[in-house]
Amino acid sequence: MKRLITATLLATMMAGTAMADTTLKLVEVITSPERTETLKSLVGKFEAANPGTKVDIISLPWNEAFQKFATMVSAGDTPDVMEMPDTWLSLYANNGMLESLEPYLEKWEYTKGLTPRALELGRDVKNTAYMLPYGFYLRALFYNKNLFKEAGVSEPPKTMDEFVAASEKVSKLPGKSGYCLRGGPGGLNGWVMFGATMAGSNKFFNDDGTSTMNSEGWTKGLEWVVDLYKKGLAPKDSVNWGFNETVAGFYSGTCAMLDQDPDALIAVAQRMKPEDFGVTKMPVGPSGKGFTTIGFAGWSMFTTSQNKDLSWKLIETLESPEGNIEWNKRTGALPVHTSAEKDPFYASEQFKGWFDELADKNIVPTVMPTYLEEFAFFKDSLAIKTTQQALLGDITPKELADQWADYLTKAQQKYLAKK
Repeated sequence: MKRLITATLLATMMAGTAMADTTLKLVEVITSPERTETLKSLVGKFEAANPGTKVDIISLPWNEAFQKFATMVSAGDTPDVMEMPDTWLSLYANNGMLESLEPYLEKWEYTKGLTPRALELGRDVKNTAYMLPYGFYLRALFYNKNLFKEAGVSEPPKTMDEFVAASEKVSKLPGKSGYCLRGGPGGLNGWVMFGATMAGSNKFFNDDGTSTMNSEGWTKGLEWVVDLYKKGLAPKDSVNWGFNETVAGFYSGTCAMLDQDPDALIAVAQRMKPEDFGVTKMPVGPSGKGFTTIGFAGWSMFTTSQNKDLSWKLIETLESPEGNIEWNKRTGALPVHTSAEKDPFYASEQFKGWFDELADKNIVPTVMPTYLEEFAFFKDSLAIKTTQQALLGDITPKELADQWADYLTKAQQKYLAKK
């Protein structure tokens, strides 16, 4: 009996040690101090609910995240759970690195409360949930009411022509520019929005897989952006600007207009009075339609995780209605739970621009071809290099369009050949 008790105590102690030694690795890649602190808060609740489990948070700076994470993966240093941008999903899911979340979603009490769009986008690859989106990023137009008034602009632009006219008026003010151009990392959204809006279509490919990017309409849109910069309607150094620089350019009053997702609202609202800025729909093009990009990000689990059930529990904590709304209130994305619509926070005036866009039939939310394995490299490397070359005059807008079309045609035709 004594031996049995001793053995039981020993087993219990060993089990306790094993639990104490359980560490999950969580990687965030769309990183900012605010996001990291919010993530730590949610992870703290998970750790409290799962005694003996610790979560090691690795925060990668967004401007370098794609290359840094790829290096980690190639070295076999994979996480249990990671923040997955939409543009990376296909790359890692198609290479068999991500665990299907379908078995977990079948049993999860909150699956039925997810918006249909969340499940649709999470199943972007092979109609399988390799990622559970935590929120949507939809572009809308921020505008500085004071700069508009000073420049003699009576209202925010409703068309692309009005956008240029407003930019020209503001740019005549000393030290001011009309538009906060994102010429550096993450700038592809703007080029795609304006390209599609000028083309009057968000169709990326023809039936045979050839890209539409070098069509007359798309090329005009790319040329429109280049001309905006070359005419001095955006700050000269904006050729290198990423998210933080464009948002700072707006709230500091350097430039009067900014196209951004709801996450920019956090920094802007902290530094500007509500009456000094507005958020409205993106302008429409010659066709009378606008094509604003909608992106998403979420949480994925790697197949290499040795603690898959525990990793799902972590995702559950982050994605529950309570956790999801707390996360999105602090990071700025639109939540994935239908229950969030009843939250007073999202009924406020500051979100009106985004909800107006969603309700406007002439504004078409556009999902980029993130299902292509090659898209991650295109967005985070090739697009940055070539757009900067075009802005600086090293290549023409037509050459830019041709390079994009050539790359994307090969990727799409490869994708079609596999189907």
